[in-house]
Amino acid sequence: MVRLARVSPQQSSAVRLHVVTGKGGTGKTTVAAALALALAAEGRRVLLCEVEERQGVAQLFETEALPYEERRIASASGGGEVHALAIDAELAMLDYLDMFYKLGRAGRALRKLGAIDFATTVAPGLRDVLLTGKVCEAVRRKDKAGWPVYDSVVLDAPPTGRITRFLNVNDEVAGLARVGPIHNQAQAVMRVLKSPQTAIHLVTLLEEMPVQETMDGVAELRSAGLPVGAVIVNMVRPVMLADAELAEVAGTESGASGNGGGAAGNGKRRTAVAKALSQAGLGGARRGGVAERLVEPLLAQAHEHAQRVVLEREQRAEIAGLGLPVRELELLGDGVDLGGLYRLAESLRHQAVAPAREDAHAPVAPDDDEAPDDAEDAEGAEDARAANVDVDDD
Repeated sequence: MVRLARVSPQQSSAVRLHVVTGKGGTGKTTVAAALALALAAEGRRVLLCEVEERQGVAQLFETEALPYEERRIASASGGGEVHALAIDAELAMLDYLDMFYKLGRAGRALRKLGAIDFATTVAPGLRDVLLTGKVCEAVRRKDKAGWPVYDSVVLDAPPTGRITRFLNVNDEVAGLARVGPIHNQAQAVMRVLKSPQTAIHLVTLLEEMPVQETMDGVAELRSAGLPVGAVIVNMVRPVMLADAELAEVAGTESGASGNGGGAAGNGKRRTAVAKALSQAGLGGARRGGVAERLVEPLLAQAHEHAQRVVLEREQRAEIAGLGLPVRELELLGDGVDLGGLYRLAESLRHQAVAPAREDAHAPVAPDDDEAPDDAEDAEGAEDARAANVDVDDD
């Protein structure tokens, strides 16, 4: 099979794990999918992971539900590929039990008895270790020639309100295990999540609640020592009026008739708009004519638009105060279909959401966590290496 025109480890960006989070309703899954396509350009291979069991990625790419296996779901410009994985906590637990404890069929029997579901429910921190562990394994994995199997991994993560707890797995498992494989797995995960390899991007809208949650999320991530990437403002609507017109419309009590001191100005505005509509062939401008009847709702809409622009600019200023890179994606009026997803990906690519870091051309150093801390881990790690296949030759 023909090999992809892969970027060498010496040429690729140090950032290989992109975590995407955001308040519910901001479109974080759409942004994660678009980012994966953007990163896959020029022959790169990208893995897009989801952990919330919603099959949102499959819906966006208009494909069947994703199984618990890595599957190619899209091609990108320049011959790149996007693979996807829907991570199931129970199946990840089976992998874990088989790797470290050689349970095999016994592990599957535990699943039938409901023991695995019970364990991940009673100890939610364990569930997060399993989910993040699977993602970080994909980041560290190399093929037989020593190349990273994936140039980048994108994680469609839980919402901002619980992203820090989800990623800060060391704290979550502190009460479960202070030694042994679970403890070592959590530490290995944290070494990746807190390294320059990782960037956590927050998706927001230009609305008060999403922006406030974004600011709170950034503060929590920074407090936990987790690397924050960019703020991605999604569904940005265009500004339809010039600044002078916005100020004029926003400064009136009403976009239409108004009373008091603004009445004369509004009357002139109504007359001018009616004449313009009439000249455009939308009926007569005289009182009661079609054009004249359109004036009031149009001015009211302009007033509403002006108020929205003022509020959005206030939210932009709040976001700018975070001191982070900010990228914007336009609102797609017809919704996000597959074509729209590629359009958003191209926008992210041009905006360089994941610019190369200063050390981008440095050789990739071996991962410290590839050396297990005890004999039991070493046995499991050997099995994992044996299971890795050279996917370049698929």
